[in-house]
Amino acid sequence: MRALIQRVCEASVSIGGQVIGRCGPGLLILVCAMRGDDEATAAKLAARVARLRIFRDDQGRMNRSVLDMDGSALVISQFTLAADTRTGNRPGFSSAAAPEDGQRLYQHFADCLRDQGVATDQGRFGADMQVALINDGPVTIWLDSTDRA
Repeated sequence: MRALIQRVCEASVSIGGQVIGRCGPGLLILVCAMRGDDEATAAKLAARVARLRIFRDDQGRMNRSVLDMDGSALVISQFTLAADTRTGNRPGFSSAAAPEDGQRLYQHFADCLRDQGVATDQGRFGADMQVALINDGPVTIWLDSTDRA
């Protein structure tokens, strides 16, 4: 799985002008299931995100996790994170999980994040969404489950 994580002051997701999900101080997480991913992959990535120390401590150092600061998360499905841009000018997305697998793993990731103790809201899988955020820092981190054993 791939995730693009942004430390935010706040974030929201809307469909047709109506807000369907939001978070306060915490994380906006764009997530994509890749071919070959499974529930164990989603659970490991969710645990890693929950423990990722990218929030400031009392000395201003990035030393606290979203759990440590009692923050929240907004999880958005984003199949375009699977974009292959190695050739040509049009990205390919064949490495993304099939839609039914992607939806199942997206939901499992969000559920696992909740199970870690992170207050989590979501977008709607496969919908045309508008995402608004105030990036804090800015801090943006790329995670790929294949990068770590």
